[in-house]
Amino acid sequence: MSDIRGKVVLILGGAGGIGSATAEDLAARGATIAIADINEAKAEAVAGAIRSSGGEGRAYLVDVTEKDQVKALVEHVVHDLGSLDALINCAGIMFIRPLIEVNTAEWETTIDLNLKGALWAIAAVLPVFLKQQRGHIINLSSVHGLKVFSPGGAVHSASKFALRALSEGLRAEVASTPIRSTLITPGAVDTGIQYKTTGSDSARMLEIYRNAIPAEAVARAIAFAMEQPANVDVNEIVVRPTAQAI
Repeated sequence: MSDIRGKVVLILGGAGGIGSATAEDLAARGATIAIADINEAKAEAVAGAIRSSGGEGRAYLVDVTEKDQVKALVEHVVHDLGSLDALINCAGIMFIRPLIEVNTAEWETTIDLNLKGALWAIAAVLPVFLKQQRGHIINLSSVHGLKVFSPGGAVHSASKFALRALSEGLRAEVASTPIRSTLITPGAVDTGIQYKTTGSDSARMLEIYRNAIPAEAVARAIAFAMEQPANVDVNEIVVRPTAQAI
């Protein structure tokens, strides 16, 4: 197994449920963590908790929908921490609303965060990883990227299907390099996202999430992929509650 100790890891959406759990897990394994989030106060809290536990964590403010901000962030992390070994794209949103309600603002936010945010991050780190001939890009998807969640999840599923295609395309294109690509595909995870669905679907979402797994379970899956030897590329991990049918 590869040693996570000493690796520099950038987590976008690092103040969220899966992002913060992953930050704390990897820091406990000896990694240096850059926590980047649009919520600066929460990012600082996660970094502070890591430092209080004896780990190394630093917080950064970023809006992942702004590609220039993401590019500048990567440059700052490399400057501040000396290198960058892994990128974890945790930033995302899940709006559940029937298409017939035609909420184009939610559709645009979904694509901007779930897909374009990942694209901007990949664009920012690829030159760094290619130059140093090492690096690991980990994208957070959803089981909604394996099966369309309907009714209400068509746009969310579209963003996650696209992210899955992007991750596989990335894997194939960097296969001749030491860069690795992993897609983490969770089912229902108790991050609080289940309380953000509005409208008539809110009760259904709460029922689906009744058996949700903790964010720490996803963090362990991410660590598993990162711990593999350099010549082993774990391309996709699906992790869902035992009780979940979707």
